[in-house]
Amino acid sequence: MPPSSITPSSHDSVVATLRAAGCVFAEDEARLILAVARTPDELAGMVERRATGVPLELVVGWAEFRGLRIVVEPGVFVPRRRTEFLVEQALAQVPGAAVVVDLCCGSGAVGAALADALTGAVLHAADIDPAAVRCARRNVAAFDGHVHAGDLFEALPGELRGRIDILAANVPYVPSDEVGLLPAEAREHEPLVALDGGSDGLDVLRRVAAEAPAWLAPGGCLLVETSERQAPAAVDAFAREGLAARVAVSEEWYANVVLGVRS
Repeated sequence: MPPSSITPSSHDSVVATLRAAGCVFAEDEARLILAVARTPDELAGMVERRATGVPLELVVGWAEFRGLRIVVEPGVFVPRRRTEFLVEQALAQVPGAAVVVDLCCGSGAVGAALADALTGAVLHAADIDPAAVRCARRNVAAFDGHVHAGDLFEALPGELRGRIDILAANVPYVPSDEVGLLPAEAREHEPLVALDGGSDGLDVLRRVAAEAPAWLAPGGCLLVETSERQAPAAVDAFAREGLAARVAVSEEWYANVVLGVRS
């Protein structure tokens, strides 16, 4: 939008509309939408979409993640800021990682953030959802990342077996009977495959844990995000597969990350 058309009245009108729609951070969202909109018509359309419950990241087309602008397309899981804690834990555990895999990659935000922080690391990402694969390819292109379509490890090149230093797997972990309790933004605009983790939320996590040791390099680390309630069972799942497992907790981000290291 041309600067001359961004007026106090435009800002106030957008804030009022978003606030009336229940947007808690209406002023911050208004500033972002006003900065992105190029014409008055586009502004009106963006405000209407947000007011009807479309996630802000899908309205503006991107999400901020560890200082990166991650493209987010319709039908793709929106990266959460709390997942930055998983990236921080991965970098702390294996600061010299040379081979990184972002499994269940969604937009590719985790992989992009890791590659951005690790000079020269080789990045691979994979997802079963074609929309996610297309989106991730856009986000990891700047890091020469490779994105594969398929179900978990089946998607990865066999040459990575036994060579992965960081295996970040942001698996779905919402129990099936709790998906309906999620905010409407998630239920209505994000793919079920990225949310539903089975009866106790740990079905995909267990599948990843079972195969991870064969793919990890010695000293390599598997990291997943889970809930506080599920963390003990997740640690047990890792330990059963021979990984040295522990939980890292961030009270600031309300984040729980389970780490498993191959000896």
